[in-house]
Amino acid sequence: MQDFYNQTYINRHGVPMDASFQTLLWSLTVSMYPLGGFFGSLMVAPLVNNCGRKGTLLINNLFSIVAAVLMGTSEIAKTFEVIIISRVIMGIYAGLASNVVPMFLGELSPRNLRGAIGIVPQLFITLGILVAQILGLTSILGHVEGWPLLLGLTGIPSAFQLLTLPFFPESPRYLLIQKGDEDQARQALQRLRGWDDVDDEIEEMRQEDKSEKEEGRLSVFTLCTFRGLRWQLISIVVMMMGQQLSGVNAVFYYADRIFLSAGVEADNVQYVTVSIGAINVLMTFLAVFIVESLGRRILLLAGFGLCCGSCAVLTLALNLQNTVSWMSYLSIVCVIIYIIGHAIGASPIPFVMITEMFLQSSRPAAFMVGGSVHWLCNFTVGLVFLYMEAGLGAYSFLIFCGICLATMIYIFFIVPETKNKTFMEINRIMAKRNKVEIQTDVEQMMDLQTVPSVKADKPEVLGSDL
Repeated sequence: MQDFYNQTYINRHGVPMDASFQTLLWSLTVSMYPLGGFFGSLMVAPLVNNCGRKGTLLINNLFSIVAAVLMGTSEIAKTFEVIIISRVIMGIYAGLASNVVPMFLGELSPRNLRGAIGIVPQLFITLGILVAQILGLTSILGHVEGWPLLLGLTGIPSAFQLLTLPFFPESPRYLLIQKGDEDQARQALQRLRGWDDVDDEIEEMRQEDKSEKEEGRLSVFTLCTFRGLRWQLISIVVMMMGQQLSGVNAVFYYADRIFLSAGVEADNVQYVTVSIGAINVLMTFLAVFIVESLGRRILLLAGFGLCCGSCAVLTLALNLQNTVSWMSYLSIVCVIIYIIGHAIGASPIPFVMITEMFLQSSRPAAFMVGGSVHWLCNFTVGLVFLYMEAGLGAYSFLIFCGICLATMIYIFFIVPETKNKTFMEINRIMAKRNKVEIQTDVEQMMDLQTVPSVKADKPEVLGSDL
């Protein structure tokens, strides 16, 4: 692709592109994707509140299809500017999809499967990466003639979703709480559950709706200043920053170099990279099955703990690999352990936690904040890591180790377990930490579910326990 950039410039101006200008253009091409993701995250709340979860996803497919067509025809059109613009458009699509899909699935899911279903989007992200790595092999589409087709193929999943998603129900919570249409919400629930008796879930939604009537729909500004959601918001920001600043992009950047130093031939490195992608898929697949038994908190702590330990050992191994022969193999082990840690905890669970720690009125704004932090940190790492690597070398991983450790400590002391709890139960747990009261009708519902003997005729000052 960089050769295409240079050849296009030669055809226009008759001279080769300056090396520094080519580096700038390529950096823009790479960085425009996460920047577009940030813009897409800013669009989450307005779109999901006005168009619904399903409606937003349908609209969002248009961004992907347009970007795929533009990138796929860029070589024929002899323009690299279109690729850069398309990367922004594709980033907007990713920014919306990465937030709306977990929100949509979280609201559709039954309580006992909410965590498992919440990890499924991350599973398909890792599967998509693996498919891209396979198709990007030099023997398939990773060559001069094949790269435009490879970029154009990204529109196929979106076209499939555009054709099939209209036949699926809208989020019942959106229909009842935000649209006030209980009949449609009941019908959607009955289709999703496969049985007619959905009264318990409808009643839970009614109680959530009543508890939020006085608050109204929360904007991002209101969310950031609302005391009742203070620790939820801080927790989401910390987990999203930890997820992206933990060094996952740096590990993948170093992976090829590590494999080469271990004796893997240059032509075979791409196949080893594919195998790492396969491990990523398998461990995320495993997380789907263990999240409901082990819980979210354990996976977060284990995930960031593995990342922290592997970054520390990787720093040592990279610095000693020129003097101790077997250190190269230890580096490969560290990369694999890091990928496992990220796949089971750091990558998928924070998006699940956004869905579970916020109620209907605040969830869109929470995803907007969490998604913005996610993509801004992604953009920042892409922008500064090459400078970090040039200045610090392998010691860069000590910074990532410290970030993982700090995130793990925060989760241990602050983030509660949300496994198999209703949104209202989680809200009550966080109300204690925020030192706020929750409404009487919420208390009544909770008393029926947990402690029938407790009276609910007046609000409980939950902060008094602290």
